[in-house]
Amino acid sequence: MQKEIDIPVILDAVKKVGDLFLHNYKTNNIPQTKSELLQQLDNIDERCLESLKSDLDVHYPEIPFRGNEFDYEEQSKAIDITEYWLCDFMDGAIQYLQHIAGWTINLVLVRNGQPYFSVIYDPMANEMFWALAGNGAFMNGHKIKPSPKKDNSVMIAVFEYGHQESGLEELYQKTGAAVTNLLRNFGVVRNYGPHGLQLAYVGAGRIDVFYQEGQDAYNWLAGILIAKEAGADVTTTNGKPWTWGDDSLMVTSPGTGKSFIQAKSNS
Repeated sequence: MQKEIDIPVILDAVKKVGDLFLHNYKTNNIPQTKSELLQQLDNIDERCLESLKSDLDVHYPEIPFRGNEFDYEEQSKAIDITEYWLCDFMDGAIQYLQHIAGWTINLVLVRNGQPYFSVIYDPMANEMFWALAGNGAFMNGHKIKPSPKKDNSVMIAVFEYGHQESGLEELYQKTGAAVTNLLRNFGVVRNYGPHGLQLAYVGAGRIDVFYQEGQDAYNWLAGILIAKEAGADVTTTNGKPWTWGDDSLMVTSPGTGKSFIQAKSNS
């Protein structure tokens, strides 16, 4: 039998590691070569994992940590174990290393092949987003919900892209066409950086549309659960309900995605 999770314990563990990095923010030398970049990224992963394991293994020694953000074959479906922690140790790590705002600590508990609990912590804003399947989504203890906007001219849409090593030309073309369509249909179009935080922002009513072509499940899962539990629409870019393994994602305030697809088909 799977035991119930202690949400405050998990939130504290994530906050601890996020605040550790906040304390050291802008103290690193900005990497100048690819080898320096990769080494600093590895250092971030190691420090995050060490901190989270030291705190969470005490309470959940039976739950392993899994997941490789850049293994696109692995992330096309859930790993075949009952439950595991899936950690995007620092979403927006490039921004962190470049001394730019827009980085978070993300953690997902996958149970029986689906996200069961997720948390996204933004240390610079001191904002903790989290959701438990079937129980709503919250930010700093307050329930969140998507925007009620109906006027596309005041909506904010964001687009993202993955880092796949195959099919890049097709992905570039799809992404370029998507940006054009977003610009035609929404008042403001941006690319912000941390995938999960942008999805949480849809759930909190700060962003109206998140759009991405390509497979990027490990970057999405924490934010997908939060957005879904908040009441956002979670679909593929052609409007079908999103399921793990789909190679595109659109998350919007209720009804916005459907009207966007209709507008595209009529243009």
